[in-house]
Amino acid sequence: MPDFRTIPSIERLRQRPAVRALEARFGAEATVDALRDAAAEARSAIAGGDPALTTEAAVAARLETDAAARLGEAFRPSLEPVINATGVIIHTNLGRAPLAAAALDRVVEVARGYSSLEYDLGRGARGRRGVHAEALLCRLTGAEAAVVVNNNAAATLIVLATLAAGREVVVSRGELVEIGGGFRIPDVMAQSGAVLREVGTTNKTRGSDVAAAISEKTALIFRVHPSNFRIEGFTERPSLTDLVTIGRKFNVPVAEDLGSGHLALDQGADQGQSRVRPGSDPLGEEPAVRATIAAGVDVCCFSGDKLLGGPQAGIIVGRAALVERIRTHPLMRALRVDKMTYAALEATLTEYAAGRAASTIPVQRMLTMTADDVHGRAQALADALGALTGWRAELVAGTSAIGGGSAPGVERPTWLVAIAKGDLSPDALEERLRRLTPPVIARIEEGRLLLDLRTVLPDQDATLASLLSRA
Repeated sequence: MPDFRTIPSIERLRQRPAVRALEARFGAEATVDALRDAAAEARSAIAGGDPALTTEAAVAARLETDAAARLGEAFRPSLEPVINATGVIIHTNLGRAPLAAAALDRVVEVARGYSSLEYDLGRGARGRRGVHAEALLCRLTGAEAAVVVNNNAAATLIVLATLAAGREVVVSRGELVEIGGGFRIPDVMAQSGAVLREVGTTNKTRGSDVAAAISEKTALIFRVHPSNFRIEGFTERPSLTDLVTIGRKFNVPVAEDLGSGHLALDQGADQGQSRVRPGSDPLGEEPAVRATIAAGVDVCCFSGDKLLGGPQAGIIVGRAALVERIRTHPLMRALRVDKMTYAALEATLTEYAAGRAASTIPVQRMLTMTADDVHGRAQALADALGALTGWRAELVAGTSAIGGGSAPGVERPTWLVAIAKGDLSPDALEERLRRLTPPVIARIEEGRLLLDLRTVLPDQDATLASLLSRA
């Protein structure tokens, strides 16, 4: 007969120091529930003749361990930090842009207490949150006014809803893109209440096509930057200058969705821009926000958490009269951002305005990093792994991707660490890396498991080497 008297009561277990520690961390109710579930499992094990559970001390120890594991799993956050060793800089699945230290500090400073989110300190009265970050955005882009919403899809939606609801918006057929997650420009336009007026063909649209489509029903000429694809070969697309000229001729505003938000670091500090090494701009012909505004576009929107390297946000800049209409649209209440977003965004923009972004904004640092910059770190990791029993590591030349639908086709040369352990397959080793704490996310190419240190933060190098040694 099984002896269930070796199972201590829940109340007796609660007096044990380890269980008290669990209650302090997870709460009494959750801890008691975990102990009861553990006790039920122990009862089944004892009934099955488990030789390890023949004394009360052994059972109590098992219950403590089991309850701790259950609580740890139940309370484990689903959102957790990972080490990105994929080489994809703006990795949407991994949270896109890591924030700069200055942005993190500012978020903590603002979020830990009260703030002037909607309070005008000068007047001592209620203010508007929509003015935050505006001065910096205008300085950096050359726009008259700016407003922030919660992402760039929202920015596109509210621009169209404000400026074109119930009227036609002229868009080139080759720009009716899917912007990710199944969201498509025609669908966003339909939700805004605007009427889509397609012009041209997939590969060729001329300025004359745009001009011919304009009528008394036209509210807006809308240009969408093809930030996540390229059409090559027999192609034509009206220049921004052409669209602005057409818009002014017919008194129709021109808006552009730039998507990624490139601030062109090499334009110089005199324009509120940071400077990088001459000729080192890794984005090639990716259009800059300042250049778009300078071309005469009336409204431009872009993301805060892609090339800008800040928090998730949709940023709208342009002519003051139009931005003010957007700022006061009823949708703004649903799309507005919170104090933490403003704090992180202002701190990020300050790094650009102060000329430090190339070295202090993680995304910009990764973009401007050369293959030689990566080589030393990659070699150190390969040497550390190669010294461990069962590990093999070698350096191979490769490329890093920009990611996030930004600058498609643009890659950065890098050095990759190809790793192997014992007789584990690349897939099996990759799974082991994902189960580490924190998880390490790598990539598999041509049958090899590869690590790209371009996207590993420099202060994570030691952590990465230690984690791999235990994989």
